[in-house]
Amino acid sequence: MVEKRINEILEILKKANYEYYVLDNPTLTDQEYDRYMQELTKLELEHPELSSEDSPTKRVGGEVVSSFKKVVHEKPMLSLGNVFNETDINNFDERIKKEVKPEYVCELKIDGLAVSLLYEKGKLVRGATRGDGVTGEDITHNVRTIKSVPLVLTEPVDIEVRGEIYMPKSSFEKLNEERRKNGEDVLANPRNAAAGSVRQLDSKIAASRGLACFIYHLPNPEDYNIKTHFEALQFMKKLGFVVNPNIRLVKNIDEVLEYIDEWTKKRPNLPYEIDGIVIKVNDIKMQQILGFTTKYPKWATAYKFPATEVLTKLKDVIFTVGRTGQVTPNAVLEPVRLAGSIISRATLHNEDYCLNKNIKIGDIVSIRKAGDVIPEVVEVKKERRDGSEKKFKMTSICPICHSKLVKKDKSYYCVNEECDKKNIENLLHFVERDAMFIEGFGDAIVEDFYNLGYLKICVDYYELYKHKEKIMELEGFGEKKISNLLNSIEKSKNNSLERLLFGLGIRYVGSKTAKILASYYGNIDNLIKASYEDLIKIHDIGEVIGNSVLEYFKNQDNLLIIEKLKQHGINMDYLGKKTSNKFSSKTFVLTGSLEKLTRNEAKEKIESLGGNVSGSVSKKTSYVVVGKDPGSKYDEALKLGIEIWNEEEFLKNL
Repeated sequence: MVEKRINEILEILKKANYEYYVLDNPTLTDQEYDRYMQELTKLELEHPELSSEDSPTKRVGGEVVSSFKKVVHEKPMLSLGNVFNETDINNFDERIKKEVKPEYVCELKIDGLAVSLLYEKGKLVRGATRGDGVTGEDITHNVRTIKSVPLVLTEPVDIEVRGEIYMPKSSFEKLNEERRKNGEDVLANPRNAAAGSVRQLDSKIAASRGLACFIYHLPNPEDYNIKTHFEALQFMKKLGFVVNPNIRLVKNIDEVLEYIDEWTKKRPNLPYEIDGIVIKVNDIKMQQILGFTTKYPKWATAYKFPATEVLTKLKDVIFTVGRTGQVTPNAVLEPVRLAGSIISRATLHNEDYCLNKNIKIGDIVSIRKAGDVIPEVVEVKKERRDGSEKKFKMTSICPICHSKLVKKDKSYYCVNEECDKKNIENLLHFVERDAMFIEGFGDAIVEDFYNLGYLKICVDYYELYKHKEKIMELEGFGEKKISNLLNSIEKSKNNSLERLLFGLGIRYVGSKTAKILASYYGNIDNLIKASYEDLIKIHDIGEVIGNSVLEYFKNQDNLLIIEKLKQHGINMDYLGKKTSNKFSSKTFVLTGSLEKLTRNEAKEKIESLGGNVSGSVSKKTSYVVVGKDPGSKYDEALKLGIEIWNEEEFLKNL
């Protein structure tokens, strides 16, 4: 009789959970649900032999693991590529339409952490994090505590699904309130809070955090005879998974843009954080045709929301030193939440920026996250001043080495070659992802090696093997870790020239400019010999960059570094496709629909020949390429007397 009653209650609660989390249409009241839970808990305590792993009473947590086991994903859990504006979205659409005729599914991009859930015969057997996409961590004990994750499905199927674990805003506020009361630091954002919660060894902690989960991906739809992504979402919902209710099937990119506009406005009112919109090709066969890059599916992308702004108090100004020696004023802020993070610092760029905005210590200021990454002060609320504010004053000495600063253009620089901060920043820049991409060298390691004298300039990375025995004596440095560092250093010797040029830290030479120079000159010796006149002929290399490159290669210390890098076997040649300069210094504008090329392909061809593509017509425009149904750009070109090419003429000139 007891076993029968337990099974009856399990079925009632299973149905109630499905109605509440999946259908959003509960038929049991909270009081009724609680009564059934209390009865079930009592029966299981009295008859532990009848308690099952998939009982909802297990969600309170209690399981403690000693460590997180590694999980190898059957199919990689790839991240998504990003788009940031309407042009990017249209380019994505054009690339897709080149291969297939798509309809899209739009989804809210939940700001949490990705999870893989594995079920056998309808029962949850494993939950795992994404990790590096190939190998994640087993977090099953914590996943079981999340009420919106079904422990048993409505059908006894073997299935893997993927989704996002997140912390609702209400749970986040409650957690931080508890931390404040306990004298603990508050957590920065719900995403970090969710990630930290599922990485607890004690499942009681995760159970107390009020986590939730949306499911959005079925890795093996063909196993269930499913033809479209939208159909997969409905299938997963029927099995008992919580699928976000705001998903929409759309016919074209215009409807995608409408969806983005709608949810950009509704975003603040959602009970959870979102950081963008996911756009997916609906048809599974089309997805298979489009395929994958090494990092992303080609059939999906994520639109990232633009920066947002908030008001806070500017409490002080401090100064930091960058790799070029530039000393930047930074605002110390009253901590404020912005775009999912707690912000307590923001850049003030330079002295002129502060003076032009009349920034004072004590001001109420508007903060924006530029590109959702670097916070900056964008406006002073002068009407909020009460007279207690203090005038801003730019420092005249380096905050690190105390050398006198030198003003160049609008900024102040520390010119002391022995400045520790400047040298450490240069060493970190050299190993960056877009530079030599030497993995394993984070801030702490580089700073420690610098202070120990193992690293002073970039060449020293390639002589680090000489210190292997001494490094092994340091805490946390075993044979395997040092071997990984040295292997990464060795691998970097085969990089293409543009990575080295960017890593050298030549002023005004970013990764894009480095590639232009590497492609144009082919090897570093040709670049070193280049004249000013030759440099400024290259598209996008103006007087400022030209002078900076010349100045860098006139410096004998820099030439000595390059010579030493050569001796260590670092590649000095451009390994990519050589750029022609046929369209050098020419600016193109594209208008109308092209038949033989997409706009993106036309743009790539122009740029490969040294040209530039602009979005608007001006007196500086060299040619306007006109396809079918041209817009106002065609009329503007006629007015300004700019040369117009049809598609055929354009192709002939390539």
